[in-house]
Amino acid sequence: MQRNIKEKVGVLLASLVCTIMLSPVWTMAQEVAAMVPASAAVPGDWWKWPLILLGVTFVMGIIAVLGGVGGGVLYVPIMSGFFPFHIDFVRGTGLLVALCGALAAGPGLLKANLASLRMALPVALIASTMAIVGALVGLAMPPHIVQLSLGGTILGIVAIMLAAKKSAVPDVPAADALSSALRICGIYHDYATKQDINWKIHRTIPGLMLFVIIGFMAGMFGLGAGWANVPVLNLLMGAPLKISVATSKFLLSITDTSAAWIYFNQGCIIPMMVVPSLIGIMLGSFVGVRLLKVAKPSFIRWMVIFVLLFSGGKAIQKGYSEYQKVNSAKPAVSQQVEQAAPAEAKAH
Repeated sequence: MQRNIKEKVGVLLASLVCTIMLSPVWTMAQEVAAMVPASAAVPGDWWKWPLILLGVTFVMGIIAVLGGVGGGVLYVPIMSGFFPFHIDFVRGTGLLVALCGALAAGPGLLKANLASLRMALPVALIASTMAIVGALVGLAMPPHIVQLSLGGTILGIVAIMLAAKKSAVPDVPAADALSSALRICGIYHDYATKQDINWKIHRTIPGLMLFVIIGFMAGMFGLGAGWANVPVLNLLMGAPLKISVATSKFLLSITDTSAAWIYFNQGCIIPMMVVPSLIGIMLGSFVGVRLLKVAKPSFIRWMVIFVLLFSGGKAIQKGYSEYQKVNSAKPAVSQQVEQAAPAEAKAH
C-alpha cells in the first residue's frame, strides 16, 4: 500500500514538473496562434492527431517496459518515420518523453542506493555538455541528413542489442587511479541473492571519453541515452548491472534536460505533441509493469529489435526521399534564376 502511494506521488510530481516546463511554451503557442491569419487556421479535425499520438504512445510505453528500453529510443524513429511530423518537433518531444520517465524514477533509485551519485556526476558533466552541442548541430543540419543519420544510428543500436551481453556483477580486480580519486565505489544490497555487493569500477577514462559521443548523439537525435549508458557502465567500466541501469536512468534526467532547453529555445516543442505523448507513455508503462510478470523476455526482446530495425529502415528511406526532393528542386530554382536574369538586364 505504501509503495503504491509513493509511486502515485512520484507520477504526480513528474506531471507537475512537465506542466511547469510546458507553461511558457503553451503561452508562446497562444501568442503565435493569435498572429496567424484566419485563412491559415488549423483544420477542424486537428484533434485526431493527439488521439492517435495517445494510442500509439500507449502501446509504445508497454513495449518499452517489456523490452527494457527507454521511451525515446522507440518514439523518435517511429514518429519521424511513420508520421507527418517534422523531425525537429519529434526530437524535442522524444527528449521530454525520456526525461519524464527519468524524473519519475530518479529519486526512488537514489533512495534505494542503486543509482550512484558519485559515478553519475562526472559522466553527466560530459554527457550534458555534449548533448547541448549535439542539439545545436542537429538543429543546424538539413532534415534529410538528420533522417539518414537517425536511421543509421537506429540500425547501430540494433547491432548493439544483438551483440551486447550483460554481466550482473562484472569482475573488477582493482579500481583505477581516477575512480579511486573520485571515490566511485559503493555497497548495495541485492534482494534477489540476499547479499551485500561491494562494487568498484575501472577503465574510467575510456568510459568518460565514450560519453562524449553518447551525449552528442542523445542531443542530436533526441533518443535519450539509456541504450548506450548501460553497456558502457556495465561492460566497459565494470559497474554491476543494477547499478548501471539505475545510474543510467538518473543520468537521463540531467543529460536530456540540457538538450531539451535548446529545443525549447528554438520553438521545437509544442504541447499538442508533448502532452498526449507523455500521458500515453506513462499509462502504457503502468500496464507494461503488470504484464512484465507474465511476458516472455526473449519474445519481447526480439519484438523490440524488429520494431527498431523496421523504424531505422523507414527513417533511411524517408531521408533518401527528402534528399531526392531537394535535389530535384535545385534545377527548377536555377532555371528560374536564369530566366529572370535576362529580364532584369532588359529592364536596366
